[in-house]
Amino acid sequence: MADTRRRMWSMVGLLAVATLSSGLLTTTANAADPDTSETKAPPIVGGQPAKIAEHPWVVYLTDTQGNQFCGGTVGRVNKIVTAAHCVSDEKPEAIQVVAGRESKQATDGQVAKVTGIWVHPAYQNANSGADVAVLTLDQELPQPPLAIASKDDGALYQAGKTSTVLGWGATAEGGQASDILQKAEVPVVSDQECQKAYPQYKADAMVCAGLPQGGVDSCQGDSGGPLVVENKLVGIVSTGNGCARPNAPGIYTRVSTYHDDVQAQLGS
Repeated sequence: MADTRRRMWSMVGLLAVATLSSGLLTTTANAADPDTSETKAPPIVGGQPAKIAEHPWVVYLTDTQGNQFCGGTVGRVNKIVTAAHCVSDEKPEAIQVVAGRESKQATDGQVAKVTGIWVHPAYQNANSGADVAVLTLDQELPQPPLAIASKDDGALYQAGKTSTVLGWGATAEGGQASDILQKAEVPVVSDQECQKAYPQYKADAMVCAGLPQGGVDSCQGDSGGPLVVENKLVGIVSTGNGCARPNAPGIYTRVSTYHDDVQAQLGS
């Protein structure tokens, strides 16, 4: 199995960053944690600043101290779609969702508490698929939800299709997290090419996106964030081999596969 890394910050990393960087997530979060099955990787690499007004449905998750560790997408006014590996071991009261805030240092937008966590029942780890979860909030957000891809959206997953990934994660493998929202455009990679890079790749559960030469990718801190094609959520930042390495595209949860299960949670 390839050395894949979940793209979230470990709690060890969060504590180190809080000590060293006044709350900014840094490279210390890229150290391996005790979970040897999947070491946790580094925000968007090779991206550019993005306006929250143009992507109002993207949010980030924090602990109760305000340390950002993952991203997410507004799926309904009081529901957030994110990665299972971000929240599977957490209690609702340990997580907050920040919406409508472009910079982590700002005070605008909304901070919502989480009252419920649904993790897909087939989830085991990011390398096995079903890496999707839905959070229920204690309030309704003013941000518009983003439509999620369904089984009828196969065209959105065609190889070469331009996709956009967003997040506040690391801007280089082993580097610092971004203080502001970042975005990057990456082409969808064929199932065949992704299988070459990752023996554990499952075409019915995952989708890859990235450039053959590397240089642009999601990274640590971006986990749970959106991969968007034609204004639909087609992927959720899940895992990958490092960040922005050649011939190692990012792996995303294939949202269309889990559409019915997620939609049921959004409507509950």
